[in-house]
Amino acid sequence: MIDWLPEDLPPKFPHTDSALTDPNANGLLAAGGRLTPEWLLHAYQQGIFPWYDKESPILWWSPAPRMILTPTSFRLGRSLNKAMRRQNYTITCNQAFSAVIHQCSLPRDKQADTWITDEMKFAYLRMHINGLAMSAEYWDEDGHLAGGLYGIRVGTAFYGESMFSRASNASKITFAHFAKALFESGIDLIDCQMHTDHLAGFGAEEVDRDDFERRISTAILADSAPIAGVIASNKVINDARR
Repeated sequence: MIDWLPEDLPPKFPHTDSALTDPNANGLLAAGGRLTPEWLLHAYQQGIFPWYDKESPILWWSPAPRMILTPTSFRLGRSLNKAMRRQNYTITCNQAFSAVIHQCSLPRDKQADTWITDEMKFAYLRMHINGLAMSAEYWDEDGHLAGGLYGIRVGTAFYGESMFSRASNASKITFAHFAKALFESGIDLIDCQMHTDHLAGFGAEEVDRDDFERRISTAILADSAPIAGVIASNKVINDARR
């Protein structure tokens, strides 16, 4: 059983040690509460995040182990480096948050629905207005939004939430440039939540709950520099660069 969080009381989560460890619900901690900036900030400061569908109440998660990317583990593979040189694109930050989260919310291939509900989109738009949610955008050579990602920054921690791609390698290229920009701004860790081969390819590694929570307890009290505008731009000049 998990705790029910009354929405008419201030945000208070159970200790993360009580999260379920069942493989089918790894990290499920509590249900209920609200998706206000106050609730969300309180959650992320403890490494807790919401994830649910429109048929469920709000569900809060704290999985273990936790997948994280750090400045020292971050790397780019040769194939991605090649793709980054061969494509025409511009990568920006916080230039189209609403469009990015909308694209992320669209059902993926072979999926009938999405976990990014209208309620979730509205909540993160409010977080963006409050300066806590960030987006990165991939613009193709014609100026179309063809990839991107969004997440929450608290102190020197960035919590990645979702990404989308409408062009080859667009989300990977966006993440590569954005992660570099985050680390250069003073971010100490990027929370990738759970293991995927995609993120492992960037050097993300699993850490246990104690290690993860020790890291974020320090990160949320620190400061990082703002990121805005154009992060990177690449224009393929001729075939010699291929």
